[in-house]
This record gives sequence, C-alpha cells and structure tokens, in this order.
Amino acid sequence: MATNSATKRILPVGIQDFPDIRERGFVYVDKTARACELITGSGKAFFLSRPRRFGKSLLCSTLGAIFEGRRELFGEIAGRPALAMDSLDWEWKAHPVIRIDLNAGNYSGGVAVLDDVLQNGLENTARNYGITLRGRTLPTRFGNIITDLHGRGSEKAVVIIDEYDKPLTNTLNKRDVHIELRDELKAFYSVLKSCDAHLRFIFITGVSKFSHVSIFSDLNQLTDLTLDPRSADLCGLTQDEVETNFGPEIVSVLKNTGRSRDEYTGELRRFYNGYRFSEDPLTVYNPLGLLKHFYSGGKYSDYRYETATPSFLIDLIDTQKINILDLGNMQVQQSDFGKYDIDNMAAAPLLCQTGYLTITGYDEKWRRFTLDYPNEEVRASFAGSLVKHGLKTPPERADALYNKLADAIDAGDVDSMLNAIKAFLAGIPYGIIDNKEKYFQTVVHLVFKMLGFNCRSEVQTADGRIDTLIETDESVYCFEFKLNGTAKQALAQIDAKEYAFPWTGSGKKVFKVGVSFDFEKRNIGEWVTG
Repeated sequence: MATNSATKRILPVGIQDFPDIRERGFVYVDKTARACELITGSGKAFFLSRPRRFGKSLLCSTLGAIFEGRRELFGEIAGRPALAMDSLDWEWKAHPVIRIDLNAGNYSGGVAVLDDVLQNGLENTARNYGITLRGRTLPTRFGNIITDLHGRGSEKAVVIIDEYDKPLTNTLNKRDVHIELRDELKAFYSVLKSCDAHLRFIFITGVSKFSHVSIFSDLNQLTDLTLDPRSADLCGLTQDEVETNFGPEIVSVLKNTGRSRDEYTGELRRFYNGYRFSEDPLTVYNPLGLLKHFYSGGKYSDYRYETATPSFLIDLIDTQKINILDLGNMQVQQSDFGKYDIDNMAAAPLLCQTGYLTITGYDEKWRRFTLDYPNEEVRASFAGSLVKHGLKTPPERADALYNKLADAIDAGDVDSMLNAIKAFLAGIPYGIIDNKEKYFQTVVHLVFKMLGFNCRSEVQTADGRIDTLIETDESVYCFEFKLNGTAKQALAQIDAKEYAFPWTGSGKKVFKVGVSFDFEKRNIGEWVTG
C-alpha cells in the first residue's frame, strides 16, 4: 500500500483483514466497542445484511481476532493507539474459530463449485487446528469439525460465514442451478442448529436476506440485525467518525482546493453519505468510496460502483414495469425485506439491500419504509447503468454523448445540448416504458443523471411541476416537454407558471427550454429557448 504523502498516513483501501490493518499501522476507525456489545449480549447467533464493499468482511475478521483471543492486536501497535476493546470487560479466551468466505467463486458452475469452496474452508480450519476432517458429506464434516474443536478443549467453537448468499445472487438468472445451490446451502447451514450445544457464537453476513423458509428454516435461533437501530452503524462510517478519524486527509483536501471546511464536508456528505439501515435517521458512508476519495487527494468518482450494475437488477426493474423516474420515492413494508426468494422477488427491497436505494423515511403506524437514492455517487452511477443496459446503448456511443453534453452544459449551448440528445435518441429502441411522453422524459433524465449533473424531474412548484430541472454552480436549465403540443406552448407554460421564478436573483444564468417530441420519429421535434 502506498503512503499518502500529504499526511504520512496509510489508508486501508480494499483491505479487509483486521490483523493486517493493525500490524501494518493502517488508519482504522475503531468499531470494537460495537463488536463487544454484540458478543456480550443475550444472543449468540446473528445475521447482518449490508451492501457489498461495506465493511462486512472486516467486521468478520475483527470478530474472528477477538474470539481467537488475540489481545495484542487491540493494544498499542505499529504506532497506532489502543482500541476500545482492549479496556472493555472481555474474557480474552481463545475459542476455535471456523471462517467460511463464499465471496470467491463463479457459482454459475453449480454445486461442484460451491462444494469446493466449502470444502476448502473446512480444510483450512482443520489444518489451522491440527485435526482431521471426518465424514463423507459436507454437512457431516461441518458438524464433526464443530464438535471435534469443542471436544479438544474447554471453549466452544465460533462460526463466521461471510457473503453466505453469493452463490444465490450469482445465479438468479439460472433457476435450476440456483435451486440446487439453495438446497445445498440449506443442508449445510442446518448443521448450526444441531450443533448448538458446541457453539459460542455464530455470525452470518450477506447482501440479501433470503427467505427463512428457503435457507434458514432450521436455524430459528438466528437474530436478524439488518434493520435493528442498534446495528445501524455496525458497518459504515458516521459523519462524526469521518471527521474525527480523517482530520489530516480533510485538511489536505482543504489546502489543495481552497474550500471552507463546511463547504467541503457538505459536498462530501452529499456525494458519499446517506445510507440508512433502520427507522432511526442515522446515516453512514460506504467505507470504500470514502477511502478512495481521500486516497486520490479528494477526487470525486463512482468508486463504490466501479464494477457494472448486476444485469438481473435492470431486468427486474423492466419485468415489473417500474417507472425509473419513481425510483426515488418507493415505499415498502418492513415485512417485504424478508420475502426475498427466486420465485418471490420485489425490486424495491432488493435495490435497497444491494445499496442502490436506501431508507429515507419510516411510517411507524404502518411499518412502512420510503426508499430513495442514498447519495449522488449512487444516483449518477445507477442512472448510467440504466442507460447503458436498459436502453441497449453501446459504451463508446454513450461516452461520446457524455462528452458532448458536458461541454454544451458548461458553455450554456442549448442547441448543441439538444442536438446531442437528438442524435442519441435516434439509436435507441422504443419499449422501456409504457407512457409515451414519460419515455422521452425518462431518457433525458437518465442521460443527465448519468453525467453527474444535479438533475431532477417532476419538480413541484407553487403552480405546477417542472418536467426536468438541471442545476449547476453557474446555471439553471428548466425543461418543459410536450408530446401533443408545440415547443412554443411548452415555453409559454414555463412562463405562465413562473417555473424559473425561484432562481430570480440567485446570480445563476437561467435557461427556459420548451421541447416538443415527434413520437412517430421517436425523437425530439423542435425546441425554443427563452
């Protein structure tokens, strides 16, 4: 890992191994007090669902080190201060720990791949503790290693399973393979119930919360922490943790950019904060995106979503006829989060579990959550995925459009902007949305969102709703679209309803743009500005 030359501190970008972080002196946000609360409470078997790259693996590694009794990792080490766990009331007894990580592996190959990953995890444990695996089947070997580890000493075993659902989420588009993997996992995990007397602690993480009926029907002692307010910041970083632990990085960015601290932290919060995991309003940052932002010297990018959006999410949105413009105001019942299975999937809770949407409101009376995009990083990157995948846009063609639009918006050149969109629309097959006018509005909205501009649609005003609004530091673009009408009529509506009035005196240049669509040509017909 390279050293951040501005602060002489090393950031653990992509490192999920707790001993490695401590021994090599990486910056570490101390979550050990929260871990202690978890392992000293009344329960002993827990499940936590969080989006990928959210620190679940690091939490698993930290819990493993605690139960292995490695107290030396929690005191002063490698120039870093002692952690909270070191001074808390904990027994520091060495328990045998069984770690199984299902994150690796291409499970489209079926049960053979899964069995190989599980077998490898059990063999590694057996080798670490100098015992021999016994039994002909994987569930039998799993049960035997738990009882054998407890039997060879006084302390009960600990089982930590990371990304338990990776085989299932990888095969949602292969139903037969998915069901075989599901049945194999169910048999494997059922061992935890029968071995309860030999277990001190169980911790299972994943992205999705598959139905208890399909996976954990035998593991009825499992406590779900996913929406528990007490676990809302168990993974992820709060605003206070960021400002307390990354002071040198923040100071470095301020020095290089000349921004005020309030301006910068507000921008940082809008771009990377916003993930919420309970009815309480506490929000957190995704650690990976934040660390990469600091490591790059303060550069904003879609670090959390550098890899492509899973195609099954796009397909699910299309299959369920979800209006893309409504993704920012979806409502789900609390019970919907526990119904996730291959034959019973709703897009809204799945988008929340995978981190593309998050909780923004809670109705206690009806136990109903409101979902929206967590931040600008996700909003822009997901819009890009919807355009490239949902609209079947070749990447090179989309990239050319992005560059043209960005230049036109910066220059205040409405003609170039709409000519670029017109050329783009000409190559898109119709069919992503039923309502004709909404189709065009959706495409325009997604294109601007994909560019990372502050774009909003159906913006409520005192006398109506603006179809699409784009706002930059210097300019405001107010669009009104007409399918059965003229561009002049659209512009007249902007003036009559005073859509641009809120920006009067703001110092920003205001562009009022009336646009008509030609549905037969499936494209923009004409436009006028005012």
